[in-house]
Amino acid sequence: MVKKTGLPRVGENVLVTVKSITPNSALCSLDEYQCEGMIHVSEVSGKWVKDIKKYVKVGKQYVAKAINVDESKCFVLLSLKRLSKKEKEQKMEKFKKGQKSEKILEFFAKKKGISLEKAYELVGFKLQEIYGDLYEGFEYAIKQPDHLIRNGISEQLVKEIAEAAQEFIKKKEVEIKIEITLKFLGENGIDRIKQVLKSIKDKYNLDVKYLSAPKYLVQIKTNNPKQVQKDISKALTEEFAKIKDGEASFQIIGRENE
Repeated sequence: MVKKTGLPRVGENVLVTVKSITPNSALCSLDEYQCEGMIHVSEVSGKWVKDIKKYVKVGKQYVAKAINVDESKCFVLLSLKRLSKKEKEQKMEKFKKGQKSEKILEFFAKKKGISLEKAYELVGFKLQEIYGDLYEGFEYAIKQPDHLIRNGISEQLVKEIAEAAQEFIKKKEVEIKIEITLKFLGENGIDRIKQVLKSIKDKYNLDVKYLSAPKYLVQIKTNNPKQVQKDISKALTEEFAKIKDGEASFQIIGRENE
């Protein structure tokens, strides 16, 4: 997750994860910032909300709008209802782009022999300050390195940033395919399958496609296939171990270069 300094501005769309819920509000962590916030029940939906738990779930991530920022308390009031569908989609696209940006920064840190936190202090926060986000900063480093130098980043550091970004981007992206098998007995079998697949999709941000009962397909594109395979195998193993009323299994069926 891309880290940002300070606090969000009023009107900014942010990623939040719900930590706890009361009858009147949901306490959240702001995933990109080092602070917390709250969604009041009146800001959950444009409709009257009788039970807030039907709209937000603990542990789930949402896109919210910052509607009030208390700098003294490092606390943000948030709204779900004030975002349009387009705004949510744009934020998620930016989030995915941000994930790639942090992978590039991790790659830069590894090549330089420093921690990711140090890389943020060295160049990450500065690129965000100048260009608004990391990815645009990396693009400038590759295409217009003089622009970074004019903004106070040393020529040698700009060269290292550009080399790391180019090397990472040139790495071939790999598509990993995982076949999932789900079987549940009883009248609610279909509902249970939907619940499990939705949980996987929401919790791990995975795209699950139907093949033919009882098989489903997950496809992931990545520049780091070994680590992704390890992570997804661990995640699915843990999720399926919780299932006591049916059968669940998975297998990695292939990797393809783009």
